[in-house]
Amino acid sequence: MIDHERDLASVKAATERLLDAAASWDNAATAEPSRLPGWTRGHVLAHIARNADALVNVLQGRPMYADAATRDADIERDADRPLAVQLADVRESGDGFQAAGAEPADWSRTVELRNGVTDSASRIPFRRWVEVALHHVDLGVGYELEDLPEEFVQREIDFLAERFTGAPTVPPTRIAATEGTGTWTTGSTEGAEVTVTGPAPELLGWLAGRRDGSALKTEGGPLPALPPL
Repeated sequence: MIDHERDLASVKAATERLLDAAASWDNAATAEPSRLPGWTRGHVLAHIARNADALVNVLQGRPMYADAATRDADIERDADRPLAVQLADVRESGDGFQAAGAEPADWSRTVELRNGVTDSASRIPFRRWVEVALHHVDLGVGYELEDLPEEFVQREIDFLAERFTGAPTVPPTRIAATEGTGTWTTGSTEGAEVTVTGPAPELLGWLAGRRDGSALKTEGGPLPALPPL
């Protein structure tokens, strides 16, 4: 069962971890490229802040973003701000998300995100945890997939394997962590099965588009190409 209160606490801890890491930067470091193509670290911080606002909208029954163009424009608008402004925004928007999560609500209700995607309200705190944790890695400041909490890694692999289940361009795929911490199936039901094995952080990196999968082993065929997230 999803524990939204526990996930809210995990979001708060992940946000503090990110803010602590960024506190030693200067404005020049904020303007340096992140690991995301075309985005500086400032873009990543701006996205993290605006995503918190957007998920408050989701929890309160409003559209996540006005539209895709507005989402992108808001990130561009905020990307070049001084570090102190960026960090204050990440903190304040994160506090706003925590406050929205603390409001009495029916956490079993269905909510709508972007592009018509729906989910249980109870999973929104985990989705926010994903945004904060993976984008912390994207900042390229020494926090790596291997540093993520084991629970987070397992649950995000669960989530992504579920997301790619039924994808017609992905062959039937069995995924196994070499630590013995889990096995998953994903992809279509047509064709020969491919088995992908490796350390859980490497599996997550491949599924989340953060690593090329070269550290993974495959049997039954080449490493499947995954649709963009």
